[in-house]
Amino acid sequence: MRQVCGALVWVCLVACAAWAPPAASQDTAVPPLSDCLLEHPLHLISIPARCGSLRVPLDREHPRAGSVELKFAVVPALNRRSSAAPLFLLAGGPGQSALQVYVALNTAFARINRNHAVVLLDQRGTGSSNPQSCPYPEDWQDDDAIPALLKATADCLAKLGPQVRFYTTSVAVRDLDEIRAALGYEQIDLYGGSYGTRVAELYMRRYPNRVNAVILDGVTYPAQVIGAQTAQDGERALDMIVGRCVQTPDCAATYPRLQDDLTALLRQFGPQKVKVTIDDPNSGLPLEIEFNRKVLGVALRLLSYSSMQASLLPALIHEAANGKLRPLAAQSVMHVRQLADQLANGMQYSVICSEDEPLFATAGIDRAAMAKTYQGTDMIDGLREICRLWPRGPVDKDLHAPLHSDIPTLLLSGEADPVTPPIDAERAAEGLTRHRHLILKGEGHGQLNTGCMPVVAAGFLDDPLPDKLDASCLDRHVPEPFFLSMTGPAP
Repeated sequence: MRQVCGALVWVCLVACAAWAPPAASQDTAVPPLSDCLLEHPLHLISIPARCGSLRVPLDREHPRAGSVELKFAVVPALNRRSSAAPLFLLAGGPGQSALQVYVALNTAFARINRNHAVVLLDQRGTGSSNPQSCPYPEDWQDDDAIPALLKATADCLAKLGPQVRFYTTSVAVRDLDEIRAALGYEQIDLYGGSYGTRVAELYMRRYPNRVNAVILDGVTYPAQVIGAQTAQDGERALDMIVGRCVQTPDCAATYPRLQDDLTALLRQFGPQKVKVTIDDPNSGLPLEIEFNRKVLGVALRLLSYSSMQASLLPALIHEAANGKLRPLAAQSVMHVRQLADQLANGMQYSVICSEDEPLFATAGIDRAAMAKTYQGTDMIDGLREICRLWPRGPVDKDLHAPLHSDIPTLLLSGEADPVTPPIDAERAAEGLTRHRHLILKGEGHGQLNTGCMPVVAAGFLDDPLPDKLDASCLDRHVPEPFFLSMTGPAP
């Protein structure tokens, strides 16, 4: 999935050395930029860029009350003669770093980067822009989960302080436009992934004349309340993954009782808990964990996020149903740690507790239906407890209002997305007069790095005419094949 750019690195080094930002308006100070390398955490790749920072008020109503330093980078277009609008990457989460996302998915943006500079702003509270993050324990037991959660939240707020409330979407969108203005761009393109689609939609609402074209990937619709349907959406995705195995001859032959295996596991790890010793995914040393319904639920949910990860699920479910819990337990631990490393949880809670949790009471949450899913009500109950303590920040009154726009917009969905299913994109598209919605069969959450989508996305940004976009290469797309053993799929 990830590879070193090879010759492209050399080309980009030449471009970076000669690149300067476009002229800014006379009343906007251009932040100084310097050569830098965007490094993969495992040093697998480094990408030449121009990096800078801009200080903005923490609270724009009281600009003397402190400031936040926003860190950003510009990866120049390889075609130095291109006049195409730059693409701003809006990361998901809430809480992901745009800089880290770009490094991890750089091959997905390589075709776009031929003609478009890519601007990476770590949204306030994430990455290197004053990250708002705290450690939360990995090993809560069912009987002490809520007290431990409340203590960890109180400790987090004691560390971060009341200013954590100034890390909402409404504040971040104003930051985004200040960066645009400071760099001198009259119009920009937007790529928003997952929560980043909310940021993109609000920017489209606030600054429509500044936006040339938009890609929304894993789409949230403006009225959406994060968390209200997550358990049901996850259940739907898992059902589709199991159903795809049943309909695939080699998978069905290998795991003829897959649905029964899954049902038995979910029934067993309601009341039951089992001590399991695994090899720690980080250190390789023995690690004893309690395998319970939460460990099972986390593994099922996070492995549903892409067809590549979902390709493991039938084998893991089959093994676990036959008493071999270690592989599934290891996947759960590994994915939870990866998620914790990627997300600034303090910023995430500022967004959700300000913008979503206050609407839980009116969001039509069906607790009875939620309780029947493998995730149950744990997530929504946990968010309610956190938000009892978390301070609420500024939220635009029309954040959740329908969005009406004629900005060319490409919406991307995975058929089996466990958090933003295609129906969410359809709801978002209701007010978009110039849009195209592409759904990838069997895929999960986030499509830009899937199949030929990098070519399709670049074609759209080069010529943003949704009705004329050639996406025919997607007709040949198939999701990743299922593993028929723990060694891999059929040859």
